[in-house]
Amino acid sequence: MRTQAIRFDNGPKLYAMKTDTEYAIDSRVVIRSKRGPELATVRDIIRYNKDGVGGEILRVATSDDLGTWARLEEEANDLKWLLRSKARNLNLRAKIVAVEFTLDAQNVTVSYSSEEKIELRGLLQELTSRTTAHVQFSAVGARDQARILGVLGVCGSENCSSHHLQEFTPVTIRMSRDQQLPLNPEKISGPCGRLLCCLQYEHEMYQELLRDLPKKGAKVCSTDDESQCGKVMKLNPLKQTVEVKSDEGQWFEIAKAQIKSMRGS
Repeated sequence: MRTQAIRFDNGPKLYAMKTDTEYAIDSRVVIRSKRGPELATVRDIIRYNKDGVGGEILRVATSDDLGTWARLEEEANDLKWLLRSKARNLNLRAKIVAVEFTLDAQNVTVSYSSEEKIELRGLLQELTSRTTAHVQFSAVGARDQARILGVLGVCGSENCSSHHLQEFTPVTIRMSRDQQLPLNPEKISGPCGRLLCCLQYEHEMYQELLRDLPKKGAKVCSTDDESQCGKVMKLNPLKQTVEVKSDEGQWFEIAKAQIKSMRGS
C-alpha cells in the first residue's frame, strides 16, 4: 500500500495516509480521517505500508480550503474560551485544552484534561446552542495536553511532546537515580507535571557507565593510597569516580581504576 506521512497542527506525531499521488514535503493537503475531512501537512515521501494507516490523502488544499480552515480555527478558539468560562461557572475541575472542527464543520472535538470524572452535560448544552456540529469530548493526559498546547521545557527549548516525540514511553524515578539527579520534583518534572521525557534519552548510557562502579554504601579503598578508605557516598558516572567518606569524616574521590573493595564489603 502506497502511503505518505502527514502531521496535524496539534502535535508532531506522524500518521501514514493512503495516497495514489506523491505530494511535496510541507504541502498542505486535505485528508480523510476517522473524524472526517481535515487539513494536514505532508512530512515524508511515499513509502509502502501494510498496516497502521490512519486515513487517506484526498487532494492538495485549495485557497478555499485554507480560508475555511482559518475561519473554523477562529470559531474553535472562541468556543474554547467560552467553554473554559462555563467550566469555571459550573465549578468543574477540568481544563479545556483544545476545540477542533473538521473541515466540513460537521464534527467538533473538545479535548479536556481532568484528574477526576466530571459531568459534561452543561458544556454539551453550551456547545449545542452555538453550533450544529456533532460534539465529541476527548479526555487527554498531562503529556497530551503539553503536546497540544506547546510549551517551553526546563531546557529553554520547545518541549519534546510538541516538538518531535512520536510515542510517550514510560519514564521512571529509577532513571533519575541512575543519573545521580536530585529527587526534587521541581528539578526532574516537565511543564506537564510528569517526569521529564528526556530522562530516558541517556539512561542506557548511564547504566553502562554505572555497571563497573561500586554501589552506594559499599566500602572501598584506593589502590594508590590505602589510607583512603571508607563508604561510597556518591557516584560520578561521567567522571568514572566515586566519592568516599572515611570513618573519621574525611572525603576522598577515587577513580574507577584505583578502586579496591574492602574485605567483607
